[in-house]
Amino acid sequence: MDKFLVETCDIDGLKIITPRVWGDARGYFMETYHVRDFAAIGIDVHFVQDNQSSSTKGVLRGLHFQKRHPQDKLVRVISGEVFDVAVDIRPSSPTYGKWHGVVLSAANKKQFFVPKGFAHGFLVLSDHAEFFYKCSDFYFPDDEGGISYDDPQIGIEWPLLEGAELKLSERDMRWGGLP
Repeated sequence: MDKFLVETCDIDGLKIITPRVWGDARGYFMETYHVRDFAAIGIDVHFVQDNQSSSTKGVLRGLHFQKRHPQDKLVRVISGEVFDVAVDIRPSSPTYGKWHGVVLSAANKKQFFVPKGFAHGFLVLSDHAEFFYKCSDFYFPDDEGGISYDDPQIGIEWPLLEGAELKLSERDMRWGGLP
C-alpha cells in the first residue's frame, strides 16, 4: 500500500493520487493504477475505456459530463502541464457548484480521481500537453452535457497565461450555467 500517496480534497469524493516513483541512473518506474490498491483507498471502480488527448498552450477543454451515463475518471498528464478542474454537480450535495483544481504534470506525476456527479475540464499551461484518462463508462456523444468554463456562479480561478490566447472548441463556447 505504499505505492500511492492519497490526498483528499475539500469536496467529498475527489482524490489526488501521487504514485511512488523508483528511479536510478537509467530513469524511473512507477505503477499508475493497481485495482486492489485503489480499492483499498476507496476507488473501487471498473474502468472500461482509456482516452488520451494532445493539446497546445491555452487550450481549455470542458467542463464536460455525461447525463445518463456518468463516468468516474482517473486523469493524469504524461507530457507537459495542465490545470485540472472538477465541479460538483450532484444536486443533493452540500458542495453543489463548488470546484477544486489541481496542477497535473509529467513532472509531479499526480493523478486526479473525479467520481460520477462532477463536471470536468482542464487548461493547458505548458507549450504542449498529453492528457490521459481512464473512464468507468463508455462515451456516448448524444449524452454529453457541459457547463461554461467561466460560469460566474461557480467562479473557477483559472491561471492566467501570459502571452497565450484561450482556445476553446465551438461546443465548449456554447455551454450554459450549472445544470
